[in-house]
Formats: sequence, C-alpha cells, structure tokens
Amino acid sequence: MNMRKSTFKLLACGLVLSTLSFTVSCSSNDDKNTDPVNPETPDRWITVSGALMQDAPGDGNGGTMVYAVTKQNAKDPNYSINVYESGMPVQSNRTARLQSSVDGSTLFNITYTGANGGEFMTYKVNGAKNFTQSGTTVNISQYAGTSPRWNKLFDGDKSGVAVNVTAPVIKTNDDKTYKHTRGTATILGLDLKNILISGYKQYELPLTAEEESLGHHIFRLDAPTLNKAGNKLIVGTWMRKTNPATGQNEATFNRLGSKSVVVDYPSLENPKIITSTVGFGDTSGFRSFNSFLGTDGNIYQATQRDTDKGSYILRINQNNEYDNSFVLSLDTALGVKGSYIDAWRYAGNGIAYALYTHAGAGEQGFVARIDLNAKTVQKVEGIAYDPALDFGQYQGFVVDGNELYIAVTPVGKDGNIYVIDIPSGAVTKGAKLINKPGNHYIGVF
Repeated sequence: MNMRKSTFKLLACGLVLSTLSFTVSCSSNDDKNTDPVNPETPDRWITVSGALMQDAPGDGNGGTMVYAVTKQNAKDPNYSINVYESGMPVQSNRTARLQSSVDGSTLFNITYTGANGGEFMTYKVNGAKNFTQSGTTVNISQYAGTSPRWNKLFDGDKSGVAVNVTAPVIKTNDDKTYKHTRGTATILGLDLKNILISGYKQYELPLTAEEESLGHHIFRLDAPTLNKAGNKLIVGTWMRKTNPATGQNEATFNRLGSKSVVVDYPSLENPKIITSTVGFGDTSGFRSFNSFLGTDGNIYQATQRDTDKGSYILRINQNNEYDNSFVLSLDTALGVKGSYIDAWRYAGNGIAYALYTHAGAGEQGFVARIDLNAKTVQKVEGIAYDPALDFGQYQGFVVDGNELYIAVTPVGKDGNIYVIDIPSGAVTKGAKLINKPGNHYIGVF
C-alpha cells in the first residue's frame, strides 16, 4: 500500500481542474554566479538504484538493485544502464533505505522490514555491480524497530540518526472517557565510520492537552536534520487523529499546524515540539531527505498530505523555531491545486529541486526548480514527462559541484538520468535507464 498519499488521493480523485495550467518563471539572478556551490569529486561514482515490483506495478516492494557508473557514462545519452539485469541486490526485504557519502564512494543502508529489519551496513562502491559490504553490521531493531526511518547527517559523513514511534495506543481517564493517543518515540544516533550505535533516547511526545483531547497524535517520525550550530536535531512528524468517541483513526480531519520535534544533539535529550502557523501538512517526507540546512543557516522543510492547501516549503530559523514570515506555497507558485512534494533536494545558494505531483495529474510526477530567496517555483522543461512517471518512492539525488543528477523513469518504461546545471538551470539528458515491466528507478547516489 502506498501510504504517502493516503489522504492526498481523496482530494485528487474529486477535483476537476481547468485544462489551463501555468508556471511562475524563476526570477532569481543565481545564474550570475557560476562558481561551484558544492564540493566536487572528479572521479565520483554515480550509483543508480532500481526498485522491483512485488504485487502491483510501481509498488517497489520486491527489493532494490544498484549499479555504479562513472560520471562520464552517467552524462552520456548513448550509454545504457540496466540495473535489473546487471546490478547487485541490496539487503532489504522491501525497498532499501539507501544513502551515500558525499564523494559517492560509500553507500549506507538500513534493512527495511523482514528477518534482518533494522540492520545497518555499508557498501564500498567499486563500479558496475561490484559493491563490497562491510564485515561489520549493527542491528538497531531492539531500539528503533525493524522498519526505522533514518537520515545521514550533513556532518562530513560521520553520523546518522534513525527514528521510530511505536504503534500509538489509546489511554483513557479513570471514568473510561478518552484521554489521548501516544506511542513511544526512539531517536538513535549512528556512528557511520565505525558502524555502531552512538546513543539513543526513548520518550513519549505529548502534544498540548487540548490537541490530545481531540485525538491528535504523532504517528511517525522521519527526516532528522542537524542545525547550523550542530547542537539541535530537527525531526519531522507525520500526524494522525483518533476519533475520541469511536477510538478509530479518522481518514480526514482538521489539521494542526505543521510540527517538528527538536532535541539536543548529540545527547538526544529535551524533546520540544514546534508548530508552524504557515503550513498544515506533515513534515516527515516519505523515502527521502525532507529538510535541509540552507546556505543562509536556516533549515528548509517540505510538507506533505495537506489536501486543502498542498505542499509548502517552511523555514526554521537559527533559534530552532518556525519562521512564520516565510511563506512559499507550491499551489500558489505553480498555479495548481493539491501539490504534493514526493522528494526534494537543496542544491546550494538558495536553489532546490523538487519532484512533485498535484491534483488532477493522477500519480504523474514533475520536476520543479525552487528559488528560496526569491520564493519562486518553476516547472523544469527539457525532461520527458509521462503519465506513468511516479516519484512516490523516489530517494536519491546526487549534488556534485554545480551539477544535480536525478533518475527519471516512468513505471515499466525506459527513461534517463538527467543532469541539471545548478546556477543556470540548464537540463542535459544523460544515460538511458533500461526498465522492466512494473519496475522503476528510484534514485542516484
């Protein structure tokens, strides 16, 4: 089941949009600066990842394959990659939660579900299907469950953080009336170099008494991000609501302002919940990074599952509070309804790229260039869009110097790697990605 849009689909199926859509042109002057905005690795490997179908086309639950090529081959439209025939399977019962080192030399993986669920290991990238798995592994399932969400921190590939919330349970008052619904949260630090647990904390995360009396609760945590000072983690939330009268989850409800959990780092103590008055969607993302530390020292965070207002980009300032003066709505900027950011990546100097869909488009995905400084969003042209292009499980972008790499394949159809020049926004079609029925490519690393 594709849970990321469990509420999004309710609106998308019922909305009838005008056939006339428009985009807002990017008014940024970022193309005046052509200096590299990120570290560049000249001989970097580009690892492509593909998800296999399990029961239904595009579900991606049949496992994950990887294959590594040079940057030169990744940029060559005459070069073909077939990860399903030539690649190596990554340990995971379903879709692997892959991330990579900045220089592309190492893949990091936590097995998702199954007998090995929660097992963390690394792979050295040697090219083609040659990946050397670390002799050391560590299983975090006794602390964070067999399906933990996790992110590599942007601290020089030293650390990762895995998060989990146990299945929320209902508590009642002495008179048997409804009190609240809560799970126990785990936030766990990973030492990526030595492949070990560096520490963990567990606690409940209560909302306000009024919010909890109405049934609101944190269902899932995801997308931990380290602030500029390096002393706080910002963790995204996925919210749900219990009906106090029936004890059942409500499919639709009046959403609270978007929320994040802030904890001290590296101690992982003193959890605090912050709330946006701008966005009302979840801040957990789905299979990818969902918050980034910007060049300006602020954290930028995407929202999901707000069917009324669509996705926003929110800003968290260096005081670790939401900056409610910053308003960037994809619906407004793109002239659509029910926008939904499946995955996105900050690319430097206030520029980001988002993979999104919107009501009336079915599951079809698009690529947008976001200028956070100018608060503009532009649909990216020069990409072969297709009704079967679904970014719902997308995970990996490569940012290397001035270039951003993405994999674009409709479900069951061939596609390509695309390379985008970050300062100018120019798009170049790269290597061909050979697909199989029901499968799709879910990232480059």
